[in-house]
Amino acid sequence: MKRRHLIVLTAALAASTAMPAFAQDASKPYAGTRLAVLMEGHPTTDGIQALLPEFTEATGIEVELEVVPESDITAKTLLEFSSGSGRYDVVQNNIIFVPGFVEAGYVEPLDELEAQNPSFIDRDDFVPGYLNTNLVDGKLYGLPVYGESTFLMYRKDLFEEYGIAVPTSFADIEDAARTIKEKSNGEITGITMRGAQGIHSVYVWAGYLWGFGGEFIDAEGGSALGTPEAAESLEAFARVLRDYGPVGVANFGWEENRVLFQQGKAGMTLDATVNGAFNEDPEISSVVGKVGYVPVPVETDAPKGGSSSLAVHSLYISSASVNKEAAWLFASWATAKEQQIKSLEIAPNSGVTSLAALSSEAFDSRYGAFKDAMIASINQGNPQYLPTVPAANEIINNAGIAVSKVLAGTASATDALAEADAANAAALSR
Repeated sequence: MKRRHLIVLTAALAASTAMPAFAQDASKPYAGTRLAVLMEGHPTTDGIQALLPEFTEATGIEVELEVVPESDITAKTLLEFSSGSGRYDVVQNNIIFVPGFVEAGYVEPLDELEAQNPSFIDRDDFVPGYLNTNLVDGKLYGLPVYGESTFLMYRKDLFEEYGIAVPTSFADIEDAARTIKEKSNGEITGITMRGAQGIHSVYVWAGYLWGFGGEFIDAEGGSALGTPEAAESLEAFARVLRDYGPVGVANFGWEENRVLFQQGKAGMTLDATVNGAFNEDPEISSVVGKVGYVPVPVETDAPKGGSSSLAVHSLYISSASVNKEAAWLFASWATAKEQQIKSLEIAPNSGVTSLAALSSEAFDSRYGAFKDAMIASINQGNPQYLPTVPAANEIINNAGIAVSKVLAGTASATDALAEADAANAAALSR
């Protein structure tokens, strides 16, 4: 994939506030078309779902939106793609799977569709690094509907009360977690993170992996999980959760993790930047105004890559769709600045990919508490944070098994990762 990943938001935001009205086709040539769209459960999806009547009114196109958990969407997508059924016209997924989708011919290039009907799209409005992750050999294959990085969230009130300095290393995180648990007499969990097997735990542990100087794939394209750095990172991740994490953390996905923290039951969490929107929502959070936000720390002076993620979830048009033109209209409408700005009033959607939305008054008023830390994390986000190769899904699944074994105490980090390394090496050599 040919990518440009440098994101310079601060200068670009101010230039992106102009919002020209859409040029709508009064003839509605695709009126009566019924699209099947698959998306993951997320505030972004909630916003799009609420606005669908506006899309139907503008185009005459009906949308059947199916929503599934993030942990299920890739397997479901691959099953449908490989069958060639054409069941879904548009699917949402993480950009790490783009190389595999393109290589297999599962997704449609969008450039010609854009040229035929540019009504809803403004490429210059997308965060550059988000849009560029969807380019393969110069062709555009997806439109970024949601983007994020990761950062460390900590309770400012507890840190002040217990005299804890803001962590700058993973050792500092462990020390802070220990202090919070001890000084609260166990009433407050030191730290909470995702521990559920698969993409959830791997997504967070990857910050540790890179921060300790490890990586998933080496410079020669081989598996790199069988290293001392990888083992040290996994042991540190599992140890802090076993010793200072919540009961049942091995079953924590994104939702369980962020709910515990926003309920005030944990002193820290390391997770997606979108979580800040939930922390600062007075209708659902008890920690509004009490949370500090900083980029993910590093443990070594020379990490191989950034320890904060650069995660982009995009909309793709299935090559098997018989409604590609109508599907393009939906994908470009759903990711347009107008819809993204409206979504800020519908759901806690801080993962907008539009520069105009990021610079809007609505975004600042809702998410100003963590906006600067979020942009800092995005600007130093690691585009290879999760592997971006055709075998990405298999590599993540193998790594997830290793994380679960170590978290459960059934295998050492060295042994579990050696097994995952061998499986990943085989996947990469195919």
